[in-house]
Amino acid sequence: MRRERGVWQVLLIIFILGALIGGFIGSVGGYYLLNKNSPASSETKINNVVPTQEVYIPSSLGAFEKDIVAVVKKSMPAVVNISTITLVEDFFFGIYPSSGVGSGFIIDPKGYILTNYHVVEGARKIDVTLSEGKKYSGRVVGYDKRSDLAVIKIDAENLPALPLGDSDKLEPGQFAIAIGNPYGLNRTVTLGIVSALNRTIVEPNGVRLENLIQTDAAINPGNSGGPLINIKGEVIGINTAIKSDAQGIGFAIPINKAKQIADKLIKEGKITYPWLGIRGYAITSDMLDYIKFPVDKGVVIAEVVPGSPADKAGLKGGDRIIYVDSTQIIVGGDIITKIDGKPVESMEELRSEIQKRKVGDTVVITYIRSGKEYTVKIQLEAMPDNLSG
Repeated sequence: MRRERGVWQVLLIIFILGALIGGFIGSVGGYYLLNKNSPASSETKINNVVPTQEVYIPSSLGAFEKDIVAVVKKSMPAVVNISTITLVEDFFFGIYPSSGVGSGFIIDPKGYILTNYHVVEGARKIDVTLSEGKKYSGRVVGYDKRSDLAVIKIDAENLPALPLGDSDKLEPGQFAIAIGNPYGLNRTVTLGIVSALNRTIVEPNGVRLENLIQTDAAINPGNSGGPLINIKGEVIGINTAIKSDAQGIGFAIPINKAKQIADKLIKEGKITYPWLGIRGYAITSDMLDYIKFPVDKGVVIAEVVPGSPADKAGLKGGDRIIYVDSTQIIVGGDIITKIDGKPVESMEELRSEIQKRKVGDTVVITYIRSGKEYTVKIQLEAMPDNLSG
């Protein structure tokens, strides 16, 4: 047995060596014949490779690119750099100057510029630099903390102004171009799309901004106040905020809202908001699994601000606290179901309806108390500067 196994092992080794030697000879011979019969074949293969810089671009894509470039060239002269100096108090109560940078854009050839309020908030000195490099001293004409908008003015005439579009006609998927000065990098252009509409955020200073445009066009510190432009070169929004713990999520104030506020700021210098004076929350389907409300839709009043129109009209806030999945909920208050006969299901809807009215207007509020429906007339007053609702 051992001898037979040894013979087979020797034969196997001879077979493997023969295969290796034969393969080597075949490869060398093939290579020789190939070069002998086709001396330029390797050169021909190299010449047939298409260089990467000559990649074919469809004419429609090229036209789109030209449109983007044209829009940027046309818009750029109306986009400005805003530099500010504010006085800041340190830990030891010392005062020192702090510089800031933001963006803005010209909305009137007479030198009116729209930007974010937080760009010029508390500024002792404002410098506005135009696209060609000329610098002007700017002054605040008016501002509105609640919308985070401000209008500043420079002493210049015949300036290029950007056309304003219609943000009510926007749809997710439309192209969006952001122009601004992120981190002081002047005249930076980024391209994206309208990612979503009607977003709500709360800024670091506590200001609640609603009905915002969400975009993935890159927005960074310094972009604030700059324009968000559509493919036609029209301003559709004012770049305002980003989600700092994410990428590609930026927010812009719709231009239709900004137009109304800018006009009032230019004419009156301030914005006066009508006010009801409540804090509340919407009844949701999840709540109904844990809390027995007399209705399944409406706004539960958690708190009525003392001295507010709602307080004067006799509306009541909650009187006890319950916990649902570790969440504190104030219950027992009146439930608002309608304003002037129109159903409301959330604080956003109620606030939106209130903002459609003017200070001094009277509204009819329909509410539920102890399972019964009531109505009350409330005269809206001007909202105090330090409050909202």
